[in-house]
Amino acid sequence: DRLVGLDNYGRFQPQLATEWSHDTAFKRWQFTLRANVKFSDGTALADADVLAALQPLLPDGQEISASGNNVVIQSAAAMPDLLEELASGRFFVYHLEPDGTLTGTGPFFVSGTAMGSHGSSNSATALGDSNLAVSTPEGNRTTHLRFRANEETWSGRPFLDAVEVTLGVPPLRQLLDLQLGKADLVELSPELVRRARQDNQRVWSSAPVTFYGLRFDDAQPVAAAAKLWEAMSLSLDRQTMANVLLQKQAEPASALLPQWLSGYAFLFTMETNIDRAREIRATLPPNMAAGTDPLWLRVDLPGDLAKLLGERVAVNARQAAILVQVVNRAVPHGAATATATSSDPASSLHLFSWHYSSLSPRVELESMVSALNIGDSLAAAGSSTDPEQLYAREKKLLEERRVLPLVVLPEYIGLSQNVRDWMPAPWGQWHLAEVWLDLPEPGPAQPGKSKATATPVAQLLTTSPGAKP
Repeated sequence: DRLVGLDNYGRFQPQLATEWSHDTAFKRWQFTLRANVKFSDGTALADADVLAALQPLLPDGQEISASGNNVVIQSAAAMPDLLEELASGRFFVYHLEPDGTLTGTGPFFVSGTAMGSHGSSNSATALGDSNLAVSTPEGNRTTHLRFRANEETWSGRPFLDAVEVTLGVPPLRQLLDLQLGKADLVELSPELVRRARQDNQRVWSSAPVTFYGLRFDDAQPVAAAAKLWEAMSLSLDRQTMANVLLQKQAEPASALLPQWLSGYAFLFTMETNIDRAREIRATLPPNMAAGTDPLWLRVDLPGDLAKLLGERVAVNARQAAILVQVVNRAVPHGAATATATSSDPASSLHLFSWHYSSLSPRVELESMVSALNIGDSLAAAGSSTDPEQLYAREKKLLEERRVLPLVVLPEYIGLSQNVRDWMPAPWGQWHLAEVWLDLPEPGPAQPGKSKATATPVAQLLTTSPGAKP
């Protein structure tokens, strides 16, 4: 749980804090903690637990303190978007046990984990769950997590008795397990969405939450680099990438932040103009991005989607007489992030992805700028939650063309027919406490067989090794 939550309509809701207030300058916020809240191990929630969990997560300049049943967060700078920060991202309140186990106050708690031969679990495998680590037919080692319902949670017992999560399952295997009734919920990669729908599977999609883009390094001379980046930008056919390459399961990206988060993304446009790109290319040295000195496009991301995008970028650039050589350096699922785009001597261009995690546009833009190292931090540039200033900041970053947006993708989830009340937030946050399974009515008892209904245990399969909040 967090101090505050955000419902599907964008309204702040009490969680571990029942009320909050701030001064007129938004520099000091006070939160009143909910009484009689217990962790899943039975210990009572105290203000010291909130401090221990949130202090390492707060950005520089923000301080947290406690007094009685109140928690205070203050800063020398205004924090008008503090609630958006606390309602998203990593701002969970939890206990870290000596053996590495996490205990929280939410509707479920981990009762068993196991991992394959490529890693070890941080917490002990539950008794009787020693067979949790298995290999898929494709040879991939998977990790299994089992969550049990928290009977004592302050928000009320969830409908499900347990949730079993299998991590590291290849995308095609997930779809097959959904079709065969072996899973209740799976992550769908964009290239499998159409196939799932044609098979009459239930498919849910979020707002666009994953950004794909190109990042240039500083290997080229400044003057020539600016022209090269402009020519590259004009050569990219984002519409074709989204509608043809990704089968309309993505949207062309013209901004760093999506429309649903910033509110002004529609003001940006990314023009495709091959003729103009060729004119700019003609003004550059003949051996730049050509012949034996191509632009090396490094693709660190796993999966077919990143490979397809990298190849399409090379094809588009070639139409503008820019030679791009794709270098695939895929890493295991979930290990590649925007920070993996650090400078490489053999690379002058990087394909990266960015998952939007904060509900504050200021925080999200600042995180992206910092991770990609594409400009001064917003603190140095003048941090502000004002949409006009954020727009001006993003406009400047886009005009510099150090980062070229490509596409943004929703999250796609495949659901079995018996899953009910699946109502996640538009930005992708799951609400498993509200989900229940429509189990079949038991038929007439057969000799020697029980008439009891099955225990409602949801089976979830995911590709990435990280669990959903």
